[in-house]
Amino acid sequence: MTDDFIKVKCPDCGNEQIVFRKAATKVTCHVCGSVLVVPKGGIGEIKGEIVEVVG
Repeated sequence: MTDDFIKVKCPDCGNEQIVFRKAATKVTCHVCGSVLVVPKGGIGEIKGEIVEVVG
């Protein structure tokens, strides 16, 4: 089982979005454009609240 995909709640607008935890580029919210994941050379820095692990 892998936990590379997570559902994150945007800290600015509350939109929930599935993202790749080990993203190589910045991941932004589809609604407001706020940064949700910042790449760190492995597991990225999650800027929002993790709602669930999608798998």
